[in-house]
Amino acid sequence: MEKQGYPRDRNLANRALLERYPEYASTAVLDDLRSTEYSFLDEKNHVYLDYTGAGLAATAQHRAHCERFKHATFGNPHSSNPTSRAATDLVDEARERVLQYFSANSDEYTVIFTPNATGAARLVGESYPWRRGTRLVLTADNHNSLNGLRQFAQSGNSRTVYIPINDTEEVRVRETDVVTALSRRSSCSPLAWLEKRKPSTSRRQGLFAYPAQSNFTGVRHPLSWIQLAQDHGYDVLLDAAAYLPTAKLNLSALKPEFVMVSWYKVFGTPTGVGCLVARKDALDRLRRPWFAGGTVQAATVGLRWHLMEKDEAGFEDGTINYLSIPDVTVGLDWISKIGIDTVATRVRCLTGWMLERLLALAHSGGRKMIVWYGPADLQNRGGTVCFNILDKDGAVFDERLVAAESADANISLRTGCFCNPGAGEAALDIKGSVLARLALARAKSYQDFVSALDVPAVGAIRVSLGIASVAADVDAFVAFVEETYRDRVVTTKNLAPRASC
Repeated sequence: MEKQGYPRDRNLANRALLERYPEYASTAVLDDLRSTEYSFLDEKNHVYLDYTGAGLAATAQHRAHCERFKHATFGNPHSSNPTSRAATDLVDEARERVLQYFSANSDEYTVIFTPNATGAARLVGESYPWRRGTRLVLTADNHNSLNGLRQFAQSGNSRTVYIPINDTEEVRVRETDVVTALSRRSSCSPLAWLEKRKPSTSRRQGLFAYPAQSNFTGVRHPLSWIQLAQDHGYDVLLDAAAYLPTAKLNLSALKPEFVMVSWYKVFGTPTGVGCLVARKDALDRLRRPWFAGGTVQAATVGLRWHLMEKDEAGFEDGTINYLSIPDVTVGLDWISKIGIDTVATRVRCLTGWMLERLLALAHSGGRKMIVWYGPADLQNRGGTVCFNILDKDGAVFDERLVAAESADANISLRTGCFCNPGAGEAALDIKGSVLARLALARAKSYQDFVSALDVPAVGAIRVSLGIASVAADVDAFVAFVEETYRDRVVTTKNLAPRASC
């Protein structure tokens, strides 16, 4: 039986939104696409609010995929037979299309296809020339795919330095703290450095890794930090996974050494295909810890010798996903046809509308229903809104309860800590002194970990908007929150123990 969602009058929703955000009218093409290419949402009366988790693919993308297989045969690229050449040509076309989308020169950058953005991060981490004296600098606001790099750094006797989130009101990392972390000498004044930049350092100081956009709060960290870190002698690994669905990255102006991308987050399909966009000079400094089929020109057994392939070939282990990689070209053509600026305008308007509506919610006694994490306005933020719901006495509703009840209402959102413990600790005010209890708790499960923390909340609710979002989605979600939780009292009855974050 089809679930019954909240009734939605799209015309009424648009009129109210246009009064507040008149520029929303310029994105009307997306309403047309919602009715045609993304009609599956309304056919199932589904409110999709998890674009930071995964983008949605248009029907046209699926059609293009099917058409490709109707008219050709493709084989493993590592050969010169006709099916192999056919696959190789489409993979090469996808590489060129990615570089074109990023305005990157093929003489300067190359594209390495990976299973996902995490795979791209791992390639850098396992191959980076860690040594004593080299540092890994991470923002506290980082996905675990970047936090995990500290294990590689530790194995290479390199120190990991975290840049704290000292702006706890908006859950932002301050630039002065970035400069302090990148500066080896404690006597260096961050403000003095900002006034007068240092010349580039010839000896590499290490790796600086941070997200262009937080997957937890939607905060956009300055892209100017790329040059800032490079001026301090660091290579830069930029996590663009949450940023690219609503923004463009111009690698002819910005010059990060490495960029990690997950394509399904941008346009829904293909899954299992990400990429590492790497500067060739930086790639030359990496050293693979092993070799595999496809990554070597030759290897011998009688003598333990091997010769690595050059550029991207030396980093694509085994057989790449040659049947799905051409869908990256289809997706980039699709998003370019619509215009990423059009998507960005729509998402910005709907995000502002969502924030205003949620923050205005209150119980009958006047107590606010929402506590939010991150910016309350549209300044330097993306389309991700993170919050918790408060009961009439000010207690936090367990996000697991919200996950279950929103699913029953046919709403797709995300709850938990979103694989970003640093932003979660800052947002939920879980201080180091609280975390220190874990050393004594001897936790054997995540539930033991949570019990040892003894804090009001260990997770949050995240809603995010994207290419197929409409004003009626916002209306339906706000109505759900108000009707379900207004004047209600917290209960954890029937909630299973926490298995993971």
